[in-house]
Amino acid sequence: MRLETYFPKLIRAALESDRRSIESISLSILRKLKKEYPDISNEIAQILSYAGVGANVYRTVGSPVPKDNDSRLDLVQLREPILIEEPIFNQSVRIVIDNFLLEREKSDKLLADGIEPSKSMLVTGDPGVGKTYLAKYLAYKLNLNLVVLDLAASISSYLGTTGKNIKMILDYARSQPLILFLDEFDAISKRRDDASDLGELKRIVNVLLKELEEWPPYSIVIAATNHPELLDKAIWRRFDIVLNIQKPDLKERIDILHRYSEGVFPNAKFLQLIAELMSEATPAELQKLMERVRRKSILTTENPMNIAVDEMINFIDLDLRENAVKFTKLANNLLDLSYRKIASLIGKSASTVHNYLKE
Repeated sequence: MRLETYFPKLIRAALESDRRSIESISLSILRKLKKEYPDISNEIAQILSYAGVGANVYRTVGSPVPKDNDSRLDLVQLREPILIEEPIFNQSVRIVIDNFLLEREKSDKLLADGIEPSKSMLVTGDPGVGKTYLAKYLAYKLNLNLVVLDLAASISSYLGTTGKNIKMILDYARSQPLILFLDEFDAISKRRDDASDLGELKRIVNVLLKELEEWPPYSIVIAATNHPELLDKAIWRRFDIVLNIQKPDLKERIDILHRYSEGVFPNAKFLQLIAELMSEATPAELQKLMERVRRKSILTTENPMNIAVDEMINFIDLDLRENAVKFTKLANNLLDLSYRKIASLIGKSASTVHNYLKE
């Protein structure tokens, strides 16, 4: 049996949580790889060995993740680096990312000259602009495990427990090369002059300040927040890089739509029309829009353009005259469509479309 035939079986077993089949299929893959890829075969054997004695299998890629002493819940989620496409950001953001990667790749050269590479990054921006995606991309490019703070497990109602949990997470991240991703960073680093906060949260900020100041060069910490105004002022100075990710401009929106549409639209200019109309959309919203269009176009015989217009109503109210006029004018300028076709797309009459174009 060829090696690739095992993969669908393994995926089915994993999605059905069929542990016995997963172990059996993994053992078969191990045997297939043993001669040509002994290192991978040995790693699979080690994973199966840990699983057999009830140990955490992620110990094969790092030390066991810290747990809350009371609930025994994992305080972080460990994610191995996987192939991921480069995020679509504006040029100024891309330059910062490229420089950061260059510093990390040439860290030996910098350290030999007594200079530490950048090791911390604070990323701000609206939800959906790509902060988490960026952390995954950097983990992939640098081939480092991504350790994500689990706020639900880390923040406790018991006095002193939250501080201990955060300290355990930071100690764990400092102990080995990895990327620690602190999402919703404002939850643990609020301004110390906020009278509504408990004293414990103020102590956590003090711990963070000290740890970030002395962060080792072999590990990376990335913090992300939607609410930079809530952060303690001293926190900002502790990060080597502060990066604000804006919503995509027209060109970036077109590039994002191209990436996720995968050629579903016969008329490529229709993507520009969507990008023009969805001027306030985030990359996440544009991706979801294209995924819904592709899904429906596969399952139905409906024209993808009609599907896209129906889906855009979630973001743009085409019943508003202003939006309908804008759509009509863009469609007339960008697409080779009759008045009747444009009218069918927006649910208006051909005469209404004619009137819109005269405005």
